[in-house]
Amino acid sequence: MKLITDLHVHSHYSRATSRDLTLAGLARGAVTKGINLIATGDMLHPKWTAEMKEQLVGDGSGFYTLHKEAVLAESAGTGGADHLIPAMLQVRFVVAGEVACIYTKGGKVRRQHVLFVLPSIESAEKVQAVLEQAGRNIRSDGRPIIGMDVKDLLALFLKIEPATICIPAHIWTPWFSLFGSKSGFDSIQECFEELSDHIWAVETGLSSDPAMNWRLSELNTRTILSHSDAHSCEKLGREASIFDLPEPTFPALTQALKQKKNLLYTIEFFPEEGKYHADGHRACNAMLTPAESKKFNNLCPTCKLPLVIGVMNRVEELADQAASVGQAVHQPFKHIIPLPEIVGEALGVAPGAKRARTAYAELIKAGGNEFAILLDVPLSDLHSMTTPEIAEGIKRVREGKVTVIPGYDGVYGTIQIFTPAERQGKQAQAKLF
Repeated sequence: MKLITDLHVHSHYSRATSRDLTLAGLARGAVTKGINLIATGDMLHPKWTAEMKEQLVGDGSGFYTLHKEAVLAESAGTGGADHLIPAMLQVRFVVAGEVACIYTKGGKVRRQHVLFVLPSIESAEKVQAVLEQAGRNIRSDGRPIIGMDVKDLLALFLKIEPATICIPAHIWTPWFSLFGSKSGFDSIQECFEELSDHIWAVETGLSSDPAMNWRLSELNTRTILSHSDAHSCEKLGREASIFDLPEPTFPALTQALKQKKNLLYTIEFFPEEGKYHADGHRACNAMLTPAESKKFNNLCPTCKLPLVIGVMNRVEELADQAASVGQAVHQPFKHIIPLPEIVGEALGVAPGAKRARTAYAELIKAGGNEFAILLDVPLSDLHSMTTPEIAEGIKRVREGKVTVIPGYDGVYGTIQIFTPAERQGKQAQAKLF
């Protein structure tokens, strides 16, 4: 069964997230994007798991769906479109959440963000109870900060729930990841030691794509996944993983990750668009390539303070094989730009402008969902669904004919689909409306 999955999302209990990140809101967003299996997110927050118990129903597969009453209540409260209700009831949820571990190891402060995926809400509640009994604060943030070695936290999860899936999150991000330049490790073994064999999969993060990860031989036996890390419903599915499972169950997902099979491909940001792709110093508007950073001894050429070393540089540092070697043992991937951004640029307005939102809604209604439009709908059909400019924008993205200005030191990169002259013409045209 083909499942488009997003296993890294958050709820409205996480800091800096949208209030729309309810379970029904996640289901509605999943339908719009074309996602079939989505994480609950934040499964260590007691108030969120209480909502999960009230609104989700299990069928013994390890996955859940929404109670119809929860969908109806959400639709009534937000004025949502009733035609989406049947599809929302088909969206599957899996219990999962991100945890931040901050601790000292090997004489360095380590900051690790890790996804834990569990087969039941009850398993999450058992972990919550043990952590709270140990004095850990899991109530102030949906993504809790826990001051213990991530290896020890994984051991705790496995003792309580042996079926736990552990996925290091956005593994190259400088400040909070497995291989991060600021607080990470040089290998999975260095981080997880004797529990390394329990790490069956890793998450690329927005600032890297699978081709960059193919250069690390340690990942040859691991499944390379991509997810959105969404803090709002609009960001769902900006990256995703597509499986063809023999059956839609938690054990089937586990075997797909553990045995490195049944993953068809991943959907990726252009990695340059990620906010830590290149090296740089935001305060001085300095963005550098790895070669330029080396020339300046990893110091900002303007103020001489240390640069934030980005993902591209860190991959170069740890790479121990050609990308072609990894490519032979890993699944393919496809780059996308979120549809609202394509629509906005094609019309010469911001993605959130009324004109762009209207065009987006009409396109979704005609094409079914965002992934279908971005990846599957024939170009000839697109021209009958939307404006020539939007259809051309989607075509260029599919062909990779875009211009990318890399992100650095927390600043997102920018993608340009149309030339400056084309964009200027569209902006002038937009003002007429």
